[in-house]
Amino acid sequence: MTDHSEPTAAAAAEPTGRIVLLTTSHRVAPGVLSWPAWQTLHAADRVLCADPGHPQLPYLREAGIEVVFESPDAHALVEACAGGRTVVVLPGGEGDQRLTDGLARLAGSGRVSMPDLELLPGSYDLPGARLLDLVQVMDRVRRECPWTSRQTHRGLAKYAIEEAYELVEAIEDGDREELREELGDVLLQVVFHARIAEEAVGDGEDGEDGEDAVGAFSIDDVAGALVTKLIHRHPHVFGDAEAETPEDVNAHWQRTKAVEKRRESVTDGIPVGQPGLALAAKLAGRVRAGGVDVELPRGEGIGYELLELAARAEAAGIDPETALRAAARAYRDAIRAAEGVAEPGE
Repeated sequence: MTDHSEPTAAAAAEPTGRIVLLTTSHRVAPGVLSWPAWQTLHAADRVLCADPGHPQLPYLREAGIEVVFESPDAHALVEACAGGRTVVVLPGGEGDQRLTDGLARLAGSGRVSMPDLELLPGSYDLPGARLLDLVQVMDRVRRECPWTSRQTHRGLAKYAIEEAYELVEAIEDGDREELREELGDVLLQVVFHARIAEEAVGDGEDGEDGEDAVGAFSIDDVAGALVTKLIHRHPHVFGDAEAETPEDVNAHWQRTKAVEKRRESVTDGIPVGQPGLALAAKLAGRVRAGGVDVELPRGEGIGYELLELAARAEAAGIDPETALRAAARAYRDAIRAAEGVAEPGE
C-alpha cells in the first residue's frame, strides 16, 4: 500500500549549516584568539583559508586544527555547509569582498536556502591600537620617501612650533574637526622625531647629523618614559598619597619634579625661547610656587610694564598669552569689520 501522506517539515527541510567568517586584528599578536573563536575552530567541520601565509596558521596547526587552502565562491561555500555542517573561513587582512558580496547576493535572491551567517571576531583592537598602524606607516615613509628620509631633528624643529600654534588656534576656534586634525599633526611630530632617533642619529654642532649610537631611542622608549613619569607624578592615583583639590595635585607634581630634576634654581628647565608673556608668567609661577622672596625688577619701558601685567595675571590664575591672543583676535575681527571683510571661515 502506497503511503501518500505529506513528509514532515523536519524531513523535508535539510539542515543548511553555518558559515563563520573569523576575523582577527593584525594589531594583536597571532595566536591570541578569543575563547569563542577557539571553540568554533575546534568544532568546525572545515576550516578554509585562501592565504597560505596567514599569520594565524602556525598557531592553528599547533592546536591541532586542520586548515584547507581554498578560496571558494559563495555557491561552493553554501554547498559545503549542506547537511548542517559548519565551515569557518579565515579572510585575509583586507577581508574577502568577493565572497561577502556573493553571499549577500545569494541571501537577497530568495532562491537559495542559506546557512546561518556569522561574523566572529577572533581578536579585538584595544584602545590605542591605531597607534601601532601609525608607527608602521611612519617607518615605511621614513625608509621610502625621498623627502622624509632626509629629515633631521633640527630640520623639523620649525614644524613642531608651527603645529603647536595651529593646535592652539583650533582650540580657540572651538572647531572639533580641526582640533582632531591638528592633534594628529602634533602627534606626527612626536612619531617622526622618535623614528629619526631610532637610527642612532644626533645633530652635530655644524647642523649636520652625525652618528651617536649611545643616544638612540625608539617610540617605545618615549612612551615608556612618559608612563613612568605620569605614574611617579600622580602618587594620589597610583600610590597612597591624597589629593582633594587641583592645588594638592600641583603640589605633588612640583615636589616630584624637584626630586627628579635636582634643580638648583626654580628657573631651571624654563625654555627662554618661548613667547615673552608666557616666559614672564612661567617665571612668576615658579617664584610663587617655590616661595622665593624676590621682587619684580623695576625699570623704564613697556617691557617692565608687560612683565608686571604677566605676573599679576599668573597670580590671578590667568594665562596672559591666551588672554592677549583672545584680545588680539577680537582686534582682528574689528579690523575686518571696519574693512567690510567677512570673518575668517564664513
